Amino acid sequence: MKVIIVGAGIGGTSAAIALQQQGHEVVVYDRMRENRPVGAALSLWANGVKVLNWLGLADEVAALGGRMDDMAYLDGITGDTMCRFSLEPVTAQTGQRAYPVVRADLQALLMETVGLDRIHLGRRVVDVRQDAASATVVFDDGSSDTGDLVIGADGARSIVREHVTDAAGGGPRIERRYSGYTNFNGLVPADPAIGPADQWTTYVADGKRCAVMPVADDRFYFFVDVPQPSGTPYDPADGIAPLEEAFGGWAPGVRALLDAIDPATSFNRVEIWDIDPFDTWVRGRVALLGDAAHNTAPDIGQGACSALEDSFALAISIATHTQGVEDALRRYERIRTERAADLVLRARARAHETHAFDPDLTQAWYDGLRTEDGSAIIRGIVGNTVDSPINLGAGIL
Repeated sequence: MKVIIVGAGIGGTSAAIALQQQGHEVVVYDRMRENRPVGAALSLWANGVKVLNWLGLADEVAALGGRMDDMAYLDGITGDTMCRFSLEPVTAQTGQRAYPVVRADLQALLMETVGLDRIHLGRRVVDVRQDAASATVVFDDGSSDTGDLVIGADGARSIVREHVTDAAGGGPRIERRYSGYTNFNGLVPADPAIGPADQWTTYVADGKRCAVMPVADDRFYFFVDVPQPSGTPYDPADGIAPLEEAFGGWAPGVRALLDAIDPATSFNRVEIWDIDPFDTWVRGRVALLGDAAHNTAPDIGQGACSALEDSFALAISIATHTQGVEDALRRYERIRTERAADLVLRARARAHETHAFDPDLTQAWYDGLRTEDGSAIIRGIVGNTVDSPINLGAGIL
């Protein structure tokens, strides 16, 4: 078949690789003009890494990943260790080490594996049409392309989703929901003054968090959360001024991180939104994938992993069902909607707990961290991955 994928992010490119490996002709379109992903890095937990292993990229992904052996929570004000423990049980229980990776590096790997000649940047889709035999995307310059099916991996503000839910014809218009906080993130050199080079280190206090994870080339990916209203003004010329205001009196490790940030080279500010779960991912020969279907807050590190799960489930469904495109896509939809919705709601609940939207709940979490031996946190991390379709295998057949 000829498959058109709208969106060259993690979900779109991983789906393209999987479908190419099945022998399909795949073409990818994206409105971006160059590979400049939003966000500095991402967490690949076992479920996401296993999909990339399945795609034949195990060695390449391992080379991109930071070595993250331990996890620690520190009091943001005093710097005292609240808990520290090994992440080896996560690897033992899931059968795969987790990798924090630089987003641009992973996306470049996936795009190169697809083939840059098959990815067309600077192409903005404005409409999707279909009939009984084909599906077509229309671009803003009036041109179009037609294939046997269209996959909408075009993000939280998806144009393809408007067609799938028939928003113009009276169907639901899916709206994003603000998660209540702004995330600042980027890359800095690894520094023991901030935290050990092989540890995920998180400082917490006052409903805020300041964390670093190791990535390749002796660097830290930092992500910092500040609860604030949506639309809070920010001028890029102010650099890290919001972080100085929010964390200026925090522990020496946080001070070391703020001093290491170069806002001119690696500093992103992202308001965090998600989407209420919905069940309509497919309409005829058109299907949704990734953030277009389940835009998820990053609080459990499952956004990219969930998109990778989509790619696996989609490719297996197409490969194993012979009753037509529409049937294969409906089966993909059935196996993915409940699982993806669960991750969205888990991340939402986690954000509520960690950001003091309920102060008593957050204080109880802080108190629990001071007696934590790692088992409860590890149980939560593993619990996010066990129902992945790549673990269940036959469950999607």
